[in-house]
Amino acid sequence: MSLWRTLKVAWEGLTLNKARSFLTTLGVIIGVAAVIVMMAVSAGAEAEIADQINALGANLIMIMPSMTRGGFSPRSGPPPSLGYEDLAVLEEKVTGISGISAEQNTTQEVKAGSVTLTDISIVGTTAGFVAVRDFHVAEGRFLTNQDNERTNKVAVLGCDIAEELFGNQSALGQSVKVGSVKFTVVGTMAEKGVVGNTDYDNRVYIPITVIFQRFTSSRHFGGENLRVVYVSAESKETMDDVMTQLNTQIMRLLETTPESPGFALTTQDSIIDARASTTEAFRDLLAWVAGVSLVVGGIGIMNIMLVSVTERTREIGLRQALGARPWDVQLQFLLEAIMLSLIGGLVGVAAGVGGSHVFNALGTMRTELVWSSVPLAFGASAAVGIFFGYYPATQAARLDPIEALRRE
Repeated sequence: MSLWRTLKVAWEGLTLNKARSFLTTLGVIIGVAAVIVMMAVSAGAEAEIADQINALGANLIMIMPSMTRGGFSPRSGPPPSLGYEDLAVLEEKVTGISGISAEQNTTQEVKAGSVTLTDISIVGTTAGFVAVRDFHVAEGRFLTNQDNERTNKVAVLGCDIAEELFGNQSALGQSVKVGSVKFTVVGTMAEKGVVGNTDYDNRVYIPITVIFQRFTSSRHFGGENLRVVYVSAESKETMDDVMTQLNTQIMRLLETTPESPGFALTTQDSIIDARASTTEAFRDLLAWVAGVSLVVGGIGIMNIMLVSVTERTREIGLRQALGARPWDVQLQFLLEAIMLSLIGGLVGVAAGVGGSHVFNALGTMRTELVWSSVPLAFGASAAVGIFFGYYPATQAARLDPIEALRRE
């Protein structure tokens, strides 16, 4: 019997019971769609993490205090850390950098006229913030070195804060109260948007020295030490050299040693790589869970094909009596299983691709379709059909034609 004829007979066998065939393919459909959607969810999580890190700025090196090797006891005071005055030293001594900035955050109530906003993020920072973090001023100016040196009570508003406080009016020259301190607005920021869980348009920027003076008690842990310093290298190629210079200069400022430097240097790439290793394990877990769905679908195919062999025993005996070889019978049932899995695979691919786009558009979880997962999932569905269809097809081919014809 020709392959085309065998294929036609196999298709006719599937269409004899359309409802059962559809329910059989449903397991494969769900499995293939699950593989594609789960991979898209994982890729979306990785992209979200990368966006959050890259939103900090370009070619950034972050300087943060770290515990000394011998541990840290509150009685001995805070670990060594850079102060505001050290920023100027680093900017002067370290070559190959395009800017340096520091941030200190607090949460306060902000008032302007009759409008009161609660739980607003107040960011104390320096003049280099705009360049280092790749932000832009829409109106007015940003904070200057003079503002920090003189602890000027000036503020720059995020675009959403400015609109909520002053509507369509210009915020420049207006007065706002942050906590109990009165500030003059000298600028508003261009729209930045929300990245991760941070709304960059819903912040107020003031001189970091004012944060230390009015919103931070020196009696508390850390005092006026900087919790994080951002250094922007001129290019990725210069980052290693810049980090070497920073290590030398910071240890000199803190009077520490390489064995217990008291600080840590972190780059965006290292953070992204660390997060990527976590999401990679998450992705593998999701892939295995989705793979189990495919296996369950394959077991469903094998179960239905065994039932089909039992139901069609007399048909098999009749075909063999008319000259069909065992190989023809085996091929017919194997093709039926493969067609079930391929049809389920095609529908599953469509459902997975469509589901990824729908979840991204309507859901709160970001998804990014991984196109390599499409042939992977479809190929897996074909493999499932061959693997789980082989045993029922072999059982059909082994039937004795005389015994099969006697079966009622």
